[in-house]
This record gives sequence, structure tokens and C-alpha cells, in this order.
Amino acid sequence: MAYFDESMTGIASNYYMDQEISHWHVWDNLARDFVRQFQYNIYSVPDRNSLLNMKKKPTESFCEYAIKWREKPARVKPPMDYTKMITVFLQAQEANYFQNMMSTMGKTFVGAIKIGEIVENSLKSRRIMS
Repeated sequence: MAYFDESMTGIASNYYMDQEISHWHVWDNLARDFVRQFQYNIYSVPDRNSLLNMKKKPTESFCEYAIKWREKPARVKPPMDYTKMITVFLQAQEANYFQNMMSTMGKTFVGAIKIGEIVENSLKSRRIMS
């Protein structure tokens, strides 16, 4: 229990630091309270609609967005097959990206990221007009 707080970051660490730890005499009590506090994470499993609604923010690069997006399908239940994942990823793109990334259909996710970065750079340099 003494080292438990060193394994946490962010909201979990803040929660733990705000608690009166002297009332946890055994590990089971700490575990029960911790699970009760963060149990909502179990119910926030993404589905296809949440993946389609996940859009690139203006402040993030295409690569950052794609990596963040890719983490979500890994949690979808039942698991998505690889081809379906690429299809949903393409459908989630803004029109400029979507029309220029159709060539990635049937390719790897890494290939889709590379094409997306090319599209992003071409939009920035105005080689592709939005």
C-alpha cells in the first residue's frame, strides 16, 4: 500500500492524495474504494458511432490524431477486424482528408497515417485546396 500512490498519475493520483488514507487499514478496503471511484471507466467502452464522431482537433497533427484514434478501436467489444477499423477510420475523416485518403482502403493503418500526413502537408502548402 505504501507504494501504490507512486504508480498513479492524473486524476487517480489527485483522488488518492485527497483521501484520508489512515482509514484504509488493509489493501482490500483501499482497492474497494478505488474501484468504486473509477468504476465508470468500465462502462465507457467505445462503439462504432463514438469512433466516427472522433474528429481531428485544429491544434493536433494528423499523426497525433490517428494514434489517439487507434487506441479506441482496441477497446471496442466485440473487437473490430482490421479492415473494418480502417474503413471506420476513413469514414471519420473530414471531407478533405476522406476524398484524398480513399487509396488507403485495404492498406495498413500505418499506411493510412502516412497518406494522411501527406494530405495534411498538401493542405497546408495549398497543393490541395479545401
